[in-house]
Amino acid sequence: MLLTDKVCLITGAASLRGIGRATAKLFAQHGAKVVILDLDAGQAEEAARAIGEGHLGLACNVTDKAACQAAADEVVSRLGRIDVLVNNAGITQPLKFMEIEPGNYEAVLDVNLRGTLYMSQAVVPQMRQQRSGSIVCMSSVSAQRGGGIFGGPHYSAAKGGVLGLGKAMARELGPDTVRVNSITPGLIQTDITGGKLTDELKVEIAKGIPLGRLGVADDVANACLFLASDLSSYITGAVIDVNGGMLIH
Repeated sequence: MLLTDKVCLITGAASLRGIGRATAKLFAQHGAKVVILDLDAGQAEEAARAIGEGHLGLACNVTDKAACQAAADEVVSRLGRIDVLVNNAGITQPLKFMEIEPGNYEAVLDVNLRGTLYMSQAVVPQMRQQRSGSIVCMSSVSAQRGGGIFGGPHYSAAKGGVLGLGKAMARELGPDTVRVNSITPGLIQTDITGGKLTDELKVEIAKGIPLGRLGVADDVANACLFLASDLSSYITGAVIDVNGGMLIH
C-alpha cells in the first residue's frame, strides 16, 4: 500500500484501455483516493466508479487554464489536499513533416504540452502549501529518438517540450519539496494508435525490442506508481524509460 490516503489526480484517464485508467486502478489498489479527469464528466465519473468506492471523476479540458484551476479547487474542497498529479492526457497524429497544418500543430501541442503546464500550475500552490507533492509528466520515446513510430514530428516536438518543462519545474519546485519527473513510454498497446497497430506490425516491431514484446498500459502504470510514491523520494528531474529496450542511450 504505497499510496495510502494520498489524493492522486490523473488527467485523460477515462479511456478503458489507456495508460491513465491502468494507473488509476493501480493507485486505488495501493490505497490512494483517485481523481480521474477527462473531457466528458460522465465518462470520468463512470471510470472512477469502476475502480471502487471513494474516488472522483471530474470534467476537465486541460487546454483550458480556468478549467484546470476549477478542477484543482474542487479536489481540495472535497478531499482536502493534492499529493500526486499524473499529466497523462495526450493526443497524437500520424502525419509527415510537410503535412502538418496550423490546426494539427495547435491541437497536439495544446493537449500534450500546454495541458501539462496548465494542470501543473493548478496543483502547485496546494503542493507548496503542503510542502510535498509529486508530479509525473508523460512524454514519449518519440521525443528521444525523433519520432518514427506513430506520432508525427509535431508530436515529437510536444513530448520533447514536456521533458524540458518537467526538468525546469523540478529545478524550481525542489525547494518546496515538490518532485517532478517524466516517463517516456515506448510503443504501448492502447487505443491512441487508432487501430493502426495490426498483429503483423506488432510482430515486426517486437523484433527490434530487446525484451521481445510491445508494452502494455500496466508497464507504464507501474513506473507512475514508483514516481508517485515515497520509494522515489530523492528523485526529481529524472526521465524513466519504459520501452523494453527499444531505445538504449
